[in-house]
Amino acid sequence: MLQWVRENSKREQVGAILFHKLDRACRNVRDAVRLQDLKDTFGIQLLFVENEFGKGAAGMLNFNMMVAFSQYYSDNLRDEVLKGLLEKCEQGWLPASAPFGYINDTADKNEPIKPHPQESLTVQRIFELYSQGCTTFESLADQLAAEGHVCRSNSPRFYRTVLSYILNNKFYIGKFSYHGREFKGKHRTIIDRSVFENCQDILKGRNRRRREVKLPLAGGILRCHYCGQAITGEHIRRKLKCGGCNEHVYYRCGNDIQGDAHPRVRWNGEDVEEAILAELNKLKLPSHEVADWLKDVVNETLADETALRINRQTSMKKRESELKTKQQRLLDAFLEGNIEKDVFEAKNIEIRNELSRVQTASLSNTTNTAEVGKIAEEVINIAQNAADRWRGSNWEARRELLDILSLNRTLDEGTLCLTWASPFDAFAEMASIDSSRGDWI
Repeated sequence: MLQWVRENSKREQVGAILFHKLDRACRNVRDAVRLQDLKDTFGIQLLFVENEFGKGAAGMLNFNMMVAFSQYYSDNLRDEVLKGLLEKCEQGWLPASAPFGYINDTADKNEPIKPHPQESLTVQRIFELYSQGCTTFESLADQLAAEGHVCRSNSPRFYRTVLSYILNNKFYIGKFSYHGREFKGKHRTIIDRSVFENCQDILKGRNRRRREVKLPLAGGILRCHYCGQAITGEHIRRKLKCGGCNEHVYYRCGNDIQGDAHPRVRWNGEDVEEAILAELNKLKLPSHEVADWLKDVVNETLADETALRINRQTSMKKRESELKTKQQRLLDAFLEGNIEKDVFEAKNIEIRNELSRVQTASLSNTTNTAEVGKIAEEVINIAQNAADRWRGSNWEARRELLDILSLNRTLDEGTLCLTWASPFDAFAEMASIDSSRGDWI
């Protein structure tokens, strides 16, 4: 408005500007200076309905004081609003519109942000497809459109910027940022953390497949239980009456010279994947409480072991000091002529050998139990989340996971047989314990 007045004041013969009150005209010193410039440069009077400032130096002082009060009111209001928003953030709730996949429910004070019944499924599908590592934004958008997922009613397609925003948004795993700070949210998460982190690796180029994996379980990751040959795969296409084509992946033994007794069986790719997933689920403990209990037991055992090692180390240090003192006394006695040379040499060899054994034992007693505890906790976490990591990873990561967890993987006529690597074999054995034996804890 002020710019228009400056440009058109002479042509429109603007003699005065009428305001209701000062804080409707300006709420900071910068705007007040612009108003004073209009008065001084163009001779335009500033009139106020509810404010009367008078003339002369006293009027200007009154005007400037009111401007300062208006700016203080504006600044204080901003601080109070920001304080309230940050307080809401610390309570775990985003003080803004919820991202795609969630809905704001202001009527519910206990859960003001909830997963959207349809959009949350779309977000889960986006992460599921992209985590496979062989999908571009363009092909991902095409797949979502083919499955009927809609971004917005006026723009149904998921464009690159929207997909990038969704895949990088930590809100889906329970975190959000506000004014440069990160907060832990209380809203329900709809994406598993391992899936989210896998997508971040793919976005940064650390876990991306450059081409689609056609036969992911071929190439030696599985072997024939009968002859030990690597399992290979093939695509079977069947034409439909409507003119389309169904394509299925089957796996078979790669031995082309099979005897009469060798089973001739093809395994459906989806069945093999389901069998692997069922085996990985065997590693999972009955509940998170049991997993936490097991971690506590490991930590308590390691704490006892640490205390025992400390006591043993103290005893060995004390014995080492005693032997060194004894060795010095023996040398002093020999130099003073109190013992014969042959006695000295025999005793010195005896003390030296014992000292060497003590020092060796002391060095072997310095195992880092804290590091062992971290490894044990990581093993428990891998066993607990093996099935979820399988679902949320691309095929390269899945093959690596199988190599970590198992030593041998064979297929017979109808069964997948996994030989678990230590210590994961212990988790698999836990799953076979009869539930009638009672509670774990």
